[in-house]
Amino acid sequence: MEKSGRKEFVITTNDQHYLPFHNPQQRTWDGPFYFIQAADTQPGLQERYVEGLKDPGWTKEVEWTRQMVKDINKMEPRPKFLVICGDLLDAYPETQAATRLLQEEDLKKELLSLEIPLVCVCGNHDVGDIPTPSTVASYRASFGDDFFSFWCGGVFFLVVNSQYYQDSTKVEILAAEQEAWLEHQLEQVVHQKPKHCVVFQHIPYFISSPEEDDEYFNLPKQLRDNLLSRLYKAGVRYIFCGHYHRNAGGHYLDMEEVVTSAVGAQLGPDTNGFRIVKVLHDKMEHTYYALGNAPTHIDLTQGTENN
Repeated sequence: MEKSGRKEFVITTNDQHYLPFHNPQQRTWDGPFYFIQAADTQPGLQERYVEGLKDPGWTKEVEWTRQMVKDINKMEPRPKFLVICGDLLDAYPETQAATRLLQEEDLKKELLSLEIPLVCVCGNHDVGDIPTPSTVASYRASFGDDFFSFWCGGVFFLVVNSQYYQDSTKVEILAAEQEAWLEHQLEQVVHQKPKHCVVFQHIPYFISSPEEDDEYFNLPKQLRDNLLSRLYKAGVRYIFCGHYHRNAGGHYLDMEEVVTSAVGAQLGPDTNGFRIVKVLHDKMEHTYYALGNAPTHIDLTQGTENN
């Protein structure tokens, strides 16, 4: 959208729908395509947490986000969309509102240059570790719905707010709304049988194994088993997450969970980057690329080794 000659960030969700692909033609498989999955742009984390500076800024994350956008805009054919799997920002909405607003302005300024649709996923830093109706409302005002679904090229995508699973003590009504919505969406998957069904969320169900113990970077096992079973039985076979700031993942039966490292600060041996995900007839394949090292031509006739 242009206003007074200036481009503005536009919210692209409404009533749990993603508007850029909200048309019946998207329900039909039209051949292989690909999308970009990223996570944790999180301007501010590098200097605040990794470097431990007393007066942290976020110029590094702004530069990394700018490089990501440049990399994506060079790709041919164009990716269908970019999804950022949570922690769009670092500053918490209730306790660091002024800083958060500045981070939001700088992040959106970089994302305005993106030449493909953007899908935003809600993370814990986006609504707080203990979300409230106020923090959720603030997120929705800034980035759109925190849970929604869409079809793209015959594939069905579900965007989930994983923070409702982590701590819903102050948002029980909102969590119940997502639960009812998710149940309905999974029923649609069973009946409509998309080519593939994919879930995007911030916090992984697990880092490497569905049997692992609870920790900060995964969802509680008490909820994990039931949720994974429900997703699998409905027909979901791919889950893409962030939060870990490292590449990881594993399988629940033959359902793959992919944990993608950050565009922003790294907490492990990986480098800042994003993932190219190829959607093929009978499977999905993905590769993580460091910023500045992604290919400019994407060959959809050949597979790629998952890593």
